[in-house]
Amino acid sequence: MPAPNSDLSDLDKIKQSLSSITSIGSVNDVLAAFGLLDMPQAQKYGIMFGVIIFILTVVAVLTLLTLGGTWKRIEQQASSGESAVAPDSVTQRKRRPLLLERLLEGRDWMIKTNYPKKEQEKIETLTPLTKMLMTVAPKEGEIPEGYEENYKNAYRRCQDKPGGAILGGRPSHRFEAYARAFAGCGNRTSLTYRWSYARMYESMAGKSHETDEQFKALFQNSPHGIIGRSCRLEPLGAGHLNDLWEITSGQPYKEHKAYNPDEVWGFLDCGPFDKPQSMLASEVFQLERNQSAFAIVESITDRLLGVIHLTKDDPKNLNIQMELPIIKPSSDGTVEQLEACFILLDRLFALGYRRVQMCVDAQDVRGKRLPGRLGFTQEGQIPKHMIVKESNRDSLIYGMLNSDWDKGARAFLFKKLHGVSVQKTDAAIVAKEEEVHDLAEQLREKKEAEAKKDKKKA
Repeated sequence: MPAPNSDLSDLDKIKQSLSSITSIGSVNDVLAAFGLLDMPQAQKYGIMFGVIIFILTVVAVLTLLTLGGTWKRIEQQASSGESAVAPDSVTQRKRRPLLLERLLEGRDWMIKTNYPKKEQEKIETLTPLTKMLMTVAPKEGEIPEGYEENYKNAYRRCQDKPGGAILGGRPSHRFEAYARAFAGCGNRTSLTYRWSYARMYESMAGKSHETDEQFKALFQNSPHGIIGRSCRLEPLGAGHLNDLWEITSGQPYKEHKAYNPDEVWGFLDCGPFDKPQSMLASEVFQLERNQSAFAIVESITDRLLGVIHLTKDDPKNLNIQMELPIIKPSSDGTVEQLEACFILLDRLFALGYRRVQMCVDAQDVRGKRLPGRLGFTQEGQIPKHMIVKESNRDSLIYGMLNSDWDKGARAFLFKKLHGVSVQKTDAAIVAKEEEVHDLAEQLREKKEAEAKKDKKKA
């Protein structure tokens, strides 16, 4: 390209600079402009065909976008203010087509004809399943079976080996806390569970004089709760109603901003509720005999975080289903949500359940994360599994087996919640207690055998 002459006008300089482009009259001129004229013939043809394919591809894409109406949709979205991004899972759920009217009418007729007393079987008070799971505690004039003996044995064991330093002026505070928690697990839970739960309870209650007072007051006011480090589970009752409605209604609540209530209720067959009494009359509080519900309460603030349900209890096969916790969006994925599920799973497996199932809407992106975080295994997908808000729902099935829980799932989740050192300490405590228990059993069997021999001699 010739060097621009400084005596020329600006227009002449531009024309002179573009002279090499305007003078192109053949393919060789194009190759010469890019310095490719001296390349072998095969490479020249390869480059030429590559350019042609690129141009044809661009033309084809632009043609498809034009014929498909993409430009028109973008123009409409720009004029209407709609978002051009893909809708979230809650919005997609609301866009599901409704089922045919004849199918919904047939369903109502079948329920009314075959199960006319179904609604009357709902229970507002504590269900048998809830009573089985909640912590055992003595009432005035009534001591549960085995509670006194378990309390005494645990008290003596903690006297022999307390889990930490004794607070000044309270020589028995650790013994009482350990015995209270151990006996509260009941007679039907496994010993390994009771040892672990009682030592964790003792360590939390015995930190200071303040925590000792806090846990004593908690035992007086809410003796049936299942206690964790960051949260506790209380049997759901009418006393939780107003707070549960407040945090799940989508309205501003204390320091929390307003949000779309469909983030909580969009994938459930009930809700949102316009008032607390509507929630009280719903399946959130009205439970069947094979169901249970526990309120999730934060340990530090004593605030209600949500509720977790158990359904489809099948004691014949030792199976049960744990539902996704109903919580406000800001609590999703928190340690409190994880620990609420953990302490409930721990008690279920301690009672002897062989399998716990979770069933999640296939479109619930947020809900599908929790089973994986808990260590559940995805077992399959069921199409047309349920009718939710008069539209179809496909479900993903997740399962946790007692063998998986014992062989590593519990330790993994415990470590995630409390840290490596606490998990190792817990495992060491259980191993030591098993050793002591085995020695005591051997000694007892030996004494019984000697007693039988003495009886025969007499």
